Amino acid sequence: MDKRFAIFDMDGTLVDSMGYWRRVGEEYLLSKGVEDQPADLWETLQSMTMPQSAAWLIRRFDLAVPQEQAEAEMDAVMVDHYLHDIPLKPGVMDCLTGLRARGTKMCVASNTPAPLVRACLERLGVLDLFDFCVSGEEVGVGKDRPDIFLAAAARLGSAPEDTAVYEDALFAVRSAKSAGFYVVGVYDEVGADEWDQLCALADETVTEWGEAAP
Repeated sequence: MDKRFAIFDMDGTLVDSMGYWRRVGEEYLLSKGVEDQPADLWETLQSMTMPQSAAWLIRRFDLAVPQEQAEAEMDAVMVDHYLHDIPLKPGVMDCLTGLRARGTKMCVASNTPAPLVRACLERLGVLDLFDFCVSGEEVGVGKDRPDIFLAAAARLGSAPEDTAVYEDALFAVRSAKSAGFYVVGVYDEVGADEWDQLCALADETVTEWGEAAP
């Protein structure tokens, strides 16, 4: 594929942040005194946007917290990491600059709130390589549905079959494939247990960004 158009996930794909996200629900519940938590909490929250996650936690654990407050408190757990210490994955910069030099139109489509996406990527020096960023909050649903990829492609001016989607999460790969996108599966340690399934679905895979051709 010539990759004239590309949509990138951020967390677990461009930046090494999934370990922090894996713990955010647990940390938030602990701050509310909830110690008895399900072992599959991350798997439940993984495909959700922040508002969806906050609403689910309030319902599931009967938290006496307004949703807006829960969102703000969960957001605050991650903000400091995005602003200060979450790094790019090794080799990402070279791949992005190579694609941009070829004239590829690129965007970021993330379940992370758009202001955090922009702040993180700006700190890391790659925000200007993308034409725009779109978040699941703006679209209204998580990546368990393909809406965010379709919205991003529409803004890029591309058709799904002409657009590469770079993703590390199996559920997001399934969504993108269901809508006809060319999917590049990206390895992340957090999703190692699902890597074989992801490889079976993806059109192309990246285990190390330094080995990825633009």
